[in-house]
Amino acid sequence: MDRIKVMVVDDSVVVRKIVTDVLSEDPAIEVVGTAVNGKVAVSKLEQLKPDLVTMDIEMPEMNGIEAVRAIRAGQGGSGRSRVPIIMFSTLTERGASATLDALSAGANDYVTKPANVGSVAQSMESVRQQLIPKIKALTGRPATPAGHRAPAPAALPPRAPAPRTAPARKPAVLVIGSSTGGPEALARVLPALPASLPVPILLVQHMPPVFTRQFAQRLDRLCALRVVEAVDGTPLQPGTVHLAPGDRHLVVRRTARGLQTALTQDPPENFCRPAVDPLFRSAVAAYDGAVLGLVLTGMGSDGRNGAGAIREAGGTVLVQDQQTSVVWGMPGAVTQAGLADEVLPLDRVAEAIHRHLSGVAPVTAVPATAGGLR
Repeated sequence: MDRIKVMVVDDSVVVRKIVTDVLSEDPAIEVVGTAVNGKVAVSKLEQLKPDLVTMDIEMPEMNGIEAVRAIRAGQGGSGRSRVPIIMFSTLTERGASATLDALSAGANDYVTKPANVGSVAQSMESVRQQLIPKIKALTGRPATPAGHRAPAPAALPPRAPAPRTAPARKPAVLVIGSSTGGPEALARVLPALPASLPVPILLVQHMPPVFTRQFAQRLDRLCALRVVEAVDGTPLQPGTVHLAPGDRHLVVRRTARGLQTALTQDPPENFCRPAVDPLFRSAVAAYDGAVLGLVLTGMGSDGRNGAGAIREAGGTVLVQDQQTSVVWGMPGAVTQAGLADEVLPLDRVAEAIHRHLSGVAPVTAVPATAGGLR
């Protein structure tokens, strides 16, 4: 079985060695070369033909963002423009901003550099846990020819949705989950929705602290909808998107004043905090099943159990299709479990949301005794 060929790009000799050593320990991965900056990386693409590139952001001559743009523009040789790229980022305001710029430029995902760790061994373990699963997900392990988007594991046809156990309900809330590839998918879907959307929106994108605040601000600039990083205790109003902050689960809480956001530090689910499943479950309980769920591109299976709860209670579940997903893990898990009412290319998701919300009257408050929205 062919190994996944990786090029490591970083101006730090220490980081290059740590990443190279960690990746070389995995029998499925081969480090085929390194580069000290983006310019050298672009020049080596055709020679090394990597299946994936790890890319530092701050580098001399050509930084990581410039290198991503150059690669996506087809520089460095034919056939390389779509090679998956994972950015190495610092967990700082500046690092978060640069990483979001890199994702907008065409990078596929990112990992955060180890910070304040006391040993090389700890740094290596941090890189190992974050980076290797993403490399395998983005290359569709086993490795595929570089420059081509790998299919998600599996050539299983989508399952038809399971029969409903409850009558379909008109949605009173939109809940969204996404991970790898999600920032760019959301930057296409949410701006296509009007400020007059008649329901509140709650969103989990797997991201660390600092990143979520900046991502909410960027989405807010792009959208007619109002987009905020969620805080505890905010009343849920139509036309506002609440993005789960890093390291906090976002859920819906019923209070005497109506439905509100709530943030918790309950244990991670599906290895994630924030996670999609707690949001979906809480929305089902708070809205008595009147929920429209959307699962976009991402690794893993977070959202599958929550999607089951939505459909069981009479809600509706939309998922992004395999062709337009960067990684068809989360939407694929929902689809293969027979829990997707519709499987859609990304450019049809906003239209489907409009369709399911047509005729829904906006509701701005829910009495605690009302038993949910109808």
